[in-house]
Formats: sequence, C-alpha cells, structure tokens
Amino acid sequence: MDWGRAKNVLIYAFLALNLLLCYQLWIDLRDQASANLDFTSLSAETQAAMDQKNIRVLCPIPAATPQLPDITYRYSGEEQSQPPVELKEPVNSSLIYSSFTDLSNALAGQIPDIANYRFDAQESEPGKSVLHPLVDNKWSLFRVKLELINSDQKIVAYRWPQIEIGPMGSTEDVQKVLPASQALSSLIEKYFPVNSVVKEIELGYYGELFNSESQVASPMWRFILEDGSAYYVDAISADIISPKTTE
Repeated sequence: MDWGRAKNVLIYAFLALNLLLCYQLWIDLRDQASANLDFTSLSAETQAAMDQKNIRVLCPIPAATPQLPDITYRYSGEEQSQPPVELKEPVNSSLIYSSFTDLSNALAGQIPDIANYRFDAQESEPGKSVLHPLVDNKWSLFRVKLELINSDQKIVAYRWPQIEIGPMGSTEDVQKVLPASQALSSLIEKYFPVNSVVKEIELGYYGELFNSESQVASPMWRFILEDGSAYYVDAISADIISPKTTE
C-alpha cells in the first residue's frame, strides 16, 4: 500500500469535511440571525420601502412598550471644556468590553457613581470610551457622557459629567411609549437615506445640553446607522430628531 498517497487522501477528506461543517455552521448562524429579526411588526408599505431603498436592519426590533414619564435633571456641561482628570491608578481598558462590573469595581474609588452608567459601544471611538448615566438604573440618558480616556490599553483619565437626575414622575405622569416598529417605519419611509444599515435600536432619554437650573428629558428611541449617524424619535410625541435637524 502507498501510505504516502493514502495519507494525502485522508488529509483532503478531512479538509473537505471541515469545509462542509463550516458551511453548515454558517447557514445555521445566518438562519438564526434571520429568525431573531422579526420584521412582521413592520407594515407591508415599510417593508416595500426597505426593499426599494435597500435598507437593512441588523438588530432585533424591541417589542416592549413600557410606561415612562418625562424626567427633570440638572447638568452644566462644564466638564466638556475642561481637561480630563488623570487617574491615580490606570485601569486595563479591556475591562470595558469583558466585564463592566469588574470595570466599575476597579474605578469605583476614583470615578464617582460609575456603577450607575452604561457603556455605549456605538458612540465610543479609539482613545475614548463613552458611558451614559442611567435613569432609574435602566434607561440611558443619551448625549450626557462620562468619557474614559484610553492610552496604551489603559484607562488613564476621564471627564465626569456633574449631573443630578430628579426622581421619576408619579404614576399619573407616565405614558405608554411608542412601539419601536412604528418609530422605525417613519424613519425608513421618510428619513433614512438609500443603502442605510441599522445597527442598534435602544430606548432611553434624550437630554439637551444647554445650561439651566432644570431641564426636561423625554423618553426617546435611538437608532444608530452603520455610518455612525444617530436618529432619535420621541417615544411619546413621535417627533423626530435627525442629523439634519437644526436645534
């Protein structure tokens, strides 16, 4: 028997089997991803607009419609014009992606109330990680940012927003939020440009950045596109704030 030839045949057979298994795994993952993206909540008109404008949605469309009130808060924004505060003990930046609990524990003694923030991968960029304060420990307050400055795979400094969020409103003030599918439909049909790709949909609060004694934030759906642009839809009034909106 030609053992060399037999060995080559076995190697090629194993390679072919591995290719077949990889292909089957890719098919399964693709089907699973498609199953998680339930477009049945979108109208036939919206789905037709998606096809016509070649718009893709790569994230699940949230189905929850909680009842939320407007909130009040105080925020000066002064930290944006100040140099970042250096950490006395730099922290490994990989904790941002691996375990936010470990990150908050590591920074708890240096950054006030960091456990009440949420990491925002969509707004972060090389050298700077962005976190938003949480309303009622659940909902991000968009546009208000805690910035972690990274260098050489270490968090070395930060900009901390001096913000005071008021208590949630009474039960008489809450309103059921607009379904994400309805907000998405408006954007697809009227606002999203051709070939848009939706990467993330999140419900939170939209905070204005002007300085005043007290400000009001409304529940907002935030839609992030692949090009980095963000669209906000008021989850109560359905008003839309797009990148082209003048404030």
